[in-house]
Amino acid sequence: MKMSSFFRLLPLSAALLTACTVTQPPTGTGSADTPQWHAREQKLQKLEHYQTRGSFAYLADEKKVYARFFWQQYSHDNYKLLLLNPLGTTELELFVKPNMIQLTDNNGKKYLSDDPESLIYQLTDMNIPLDNLKNWIIGLPGNAKDFQLDANYLLKSVSDQQNGEIWRVNYQGYDTSTIPALPNRLELTQGKNRIKLKMDNWTTQ
Repeated sequence: MKMSSFFRLLPLSAALLTACTVTQPPTGTGSADTPQWHAREQKLQKLEHYQTRGSFAYLADEKKVYARFFWQQYSHDNYKLLLLNPLGTTELELFVKPNMIQLTDNNGKKYLSDDPESLIYQLTDMNIPLDNLKNWIIGLPGNAKDFQLDANYLLKSVSDQQNGEIWRVNYQGYDTSTIPALPNRLELTQGKNRIKLKMDNWTTQ
């Protein structure tokens, strides 16, 4: 069952992404076969407890969604994703735990599934690569072999194919006040679909 009114958009929603501070995208090229990258990769792989919030946009030919998002990672396989409409009302709340995935819609109805990506697509028509996103959001390529680094050994781009679909990720800025530095703007593309994320801040443990 797909719900066409799952997200109630308001005109002010488009300002959520444009009002953010713009940072310069990473430049230059660094090699992945270096101690600098391996050291950064290990730090990020050990980063299991963190949270971030910011602006989310899903842009496709027949669907445009703007929302606020909140991502909280409790462990490698345990996280929460919350999407809010511009008035601050919950539109989607996803809990992922080992052996338990639960999604709550904007009417408070709960759904259980073993595949969060398929569940979100079924309910919202949005194709979101959640399994990879939990790596990409912190600047790790995950299982992708095709990726580039900038001159500071920060992830600059990723290209990954899964289930016949090619996802490309472009990193447009980093928050260097965090240790390690974490992305603050990235864009995912798959065919004509685009997902834009702007992270306002990070909290790590």
